[in-house]
Amino acid sequence: MFDIDKWQEIFSTLKQNKLRTFLTAFSIAWGILLLIILLGAGNGLQNAVMQNFESNAKNAMWIWGDRTSIEYKGLQAGREIQLTNKDFEILRGQISGIDNISPQFNIWGGTSVSYGNEFGNFTVQCVLPSHQPIEGSKVLTGRYLNEIDIKQRRKVVVIGEEVQKALFKEKEPIGEYIRVNDILFKVIGVYSDGNGFQNRRVVLPFNSAQAIFNGGVRVSTIGVTTGDATAEQSMQIEQKIREKLSYIHTVNPLDKSAIGIHNTLSEYKQTQNVFFGIKMFLWFIGIGTLIAGIVGVSNIMLIVVKDRTREIGVRKALGATPYSVVSLVLSEAVFITTTAGYFGMVLGVAIMEGVDFLVDKSIAANAAAAASSSDAAGGAPILFMNPNADIGIAVGATILLVVCGALAGLIPALKAAKIRPIEALRYE
Repeated sequence: MFDIDKWQEIFSTLKQNKLRTFLTAFSIAWGILLLIILLGAGNGLQNAVMQNFESNAKNAMWIWGDRTSIEYKGLQAGREIQLTNKDFEILRGQISGIDNISPQFNIWGGTSVSYGNEFGNFTVQCVLPSHQPIEGSKVLTGRYLNEIDIKQRRKVVVIGEEVQKALFKEKEPIGEYIRVNDILFKVIGVYSDGNGFQNRRVVLPFNSAQAIFNGGVRVSTIGVTTGDATAEQSMQIEQKIREKLSYIHTVNPLDKSAIGIHNTLSEYKQTQNVFFGIKMFLWFIGIGTLIAGIVGVSNIMLIVVKDRTREIGVRKALGATPYSVVSLVLSEAVFITTTAGYFGMVLGVAIMEGVDFLVDKSIAANAAAAASSSDAAGGAPILFMNPNADIGIAVGATILLVVCGALAGLIPALKAAKIRPIEALRYE
């Protein structure tokens, strides 16, 4: 039953000790506020980093040739390693654990792509149909390359959504013809890759483009996916690929500069582990701050009991039960903790929502600038994204704070209940 007199007395006590009440409440509110901000900031960094993995399959691996850095079998260091169609065929036929594989022949920058009076310089990427699951791109309209395009060496093209905006504006591009270095290609699809730079490309059939653009048998990159392989199994597949290519190109197997391999799965797992450690550290700091606030509540309640020793003695002499004394002290501790914790939670969530709004606005502005620019860089990289703390965690932390605040006030309350009236009346 709600006891009006008890709460009037609690509010009167709090009002008489404004500074003490404010400092206690501030320590509690600051703890929950700091926890929410830290977790939100950690999520923002993690979301931005993980966004980089969304544009590719998480089990993807990219292989390219570079320069040797070690002399080997009489061959000097500094040799350039050029991957070829033969390398692709050998990897496809001899390396187990690969479920998708595609060679890639790039024509970087300076490639003129036009439609009517509209034109721009975009990256030309020449691949096989199996490149799509490796890249992780999504077809928005039309279709992607297929095996018939490859077999019949069709002059077709799939364009990124930024290319569509630049060349076609609001017009439907499917079935239209664009010029790539003055050679006509039929648009069969529009894709999105979730990344400004990768959306500014035109994708051609690998064998057709090699022949048309004098690519010979050169391969810029070979992309593969490793199915359901674990990070350890993926590393083993990477090692087999390195050893095989090193043997083909007479390269020291220990010379990692000669054969470049970017293992997305391994990097993804490492990044997850790093952010797990960061989150644990942030939790440690946040909980430490909360504990400091809870200890502050306990200390304040001890001071309250000490200051009101004579009053408690009088109460007990007049017939107050130990329960009523415990209830009085405990209610004050719970009220301070609940009010301050709720205020800190609301303020923390509001701050992170405001930051999220500003970040989204900045990302949208960068995307708009990239879309209106002919710069192939596609805008500045995203370093912070969706910095929201889980509302469930925020509420749970606040409830836990209230429970701990009650426990913190319980010790002083029990001490007050044990005060003997005769000793309390003598207390100075």
